[in-house]
Amino acid sequence: MKIALLNHGCAKNLVDSELMLGLLAQKGYEVSLDETDADIIVINTCSFIHDAEKESVQSILQLVQDGKKVIVTGCLPQKYKGELKKAIPEIAGMIGTSDIKEIVEVVDHVANNKKYVSMVSEKPEYIYPENIERQQITVGASSYIKIADGCNYHCGYCIIPQLRGEYHSRTIENIVEEAKELVQKGVTEIVLIAQDTTSYGIDLYGKQSLPQLLEELNKIDGLGWIRIMYAYPSQITDELIDAIAKLDKVVKYIDLPLQHCNAEILKAMRRPVMDYEALIKKIRDKIPDVAIRTAFIVGYPGETDEQFNELYEFVKRVKFEKMGVFEYSREKNTVSYSMLEQVPAKIKKQRHKKLMSLQQKISKEINQSYVGKTLPCIVEGYTDDGVVLLRSEHDAPEIDGIVYASSENPVVPGDIENVLIERSDEYDLFGTIV
Repeated sequence: MKIALLNHGCAKNLVDSELMLGLLAQKGYEVSLDETDADIIVINTCSFIHDAEKESVQSILQLVQDGKKVIVTGCLPQKYKGELKKAIPEIAGMIGTSDIKEIVEVVDHVANNKKYVSMVSEKPEYIYPENIERQQITVGASSYIKIADGCNYHCGYCIIPQLRGEYHSRTIENIVEEAKELVQKGVTEIVLIAQDTTSYGIDLYGKQSLPQLLEELNKIDGLGWIRIMYAYPSQITDELIDAIAKLDKVVKYIDLPLQHCNAEILKAMRRPVMDYEALIKKIRDKIPDVAIRTAFIVGYPGETDEQFNELYEFVKRVKFEKMGVFEYSREKNTVSYSMLEQVPAKIKKQRHKKLMSLQQKISKEINQSYVGKTLPCIVEGYTDDGVVLLRSEHDAPEIDGIVYASSENPVVPGDIENVLIERSDEYDLFGTIV
């Protein structure tokens, strides 16, 4: 019997999907990513914001309509448990965020035409299922490694702690082992992910251990780059900054979602109120040529024009290398859901547009400064007409810009090549492999 898998949502979900595929393959199931020729479809869903939910629900409805047996996994069943089955009675099975190891049992059950089965833990507690070989959906130059899951913060807009439970780190040994296996499969860059990578190890080792993990990963032969995503501002220690600065394989790139800069709004968001400008100055002073990516939420309940302007001026001064802006999304079961001063959609849109056009100018200026320089870049592949697609160390996979280059000689995906940058636009760079 053929099983297909459809993944929605973030890179952390992608890893869960790959683990489920690994479990199914281990049990002898034929797994595919093409839902047209499979009898049973596993849909790993996202429930972070309303739009993501909508997309997941549309997939479920479409496949049910196509007569497939659908097993829904991940955040949607965790959030809506009984309601989801009531709304879409045709669902054949459900698995919660911390129950992915039950995938084989649920598939066996559905395959044998038994009635509906649900395995959704009432209180999620995500423990990474070690000793499973992930079946990679995306085999390329880079691969994600989930170093922890769950979250101990309770930001005012976020439902993740309710869906994923408390923070659980994996051991340094298990992560290093997985990284070595990926390198043997031809992966050059590993991207470390968690709800918050900077809290890594506190639960296991009694202290922040990301610097120690980076030290160990840095020793792996054949590994090219190590990238850190989702850092938490108040957890950026001097020890971590020093590790990023000195370890040669750790790319000089920090993904640091700040969400806002105004103290009142940060307080309402339940985010750290601290001097972000001083933190960024410190990072830039200690790590020459670092690229900082951040993200902001506009239109959080109660955000006034003055507070938005403060954010606008902050972005103008700090000039982030990379930046994403999100309109506040009102989610049930979050603190901000019942706040009275909800900002009208039209104003959220205007603020989003204003901040993004500012960032576009900043990004164009920063990219212009690369022209004439030679940058090490990782080969991702080719366009149809033979242009080489690469990424610099300042660009995270699937999020940031691309480097388009011409080359005299053939190059192999995963190789790190030097590219002379000849021109640039707002988000991408263009050059020649030298």
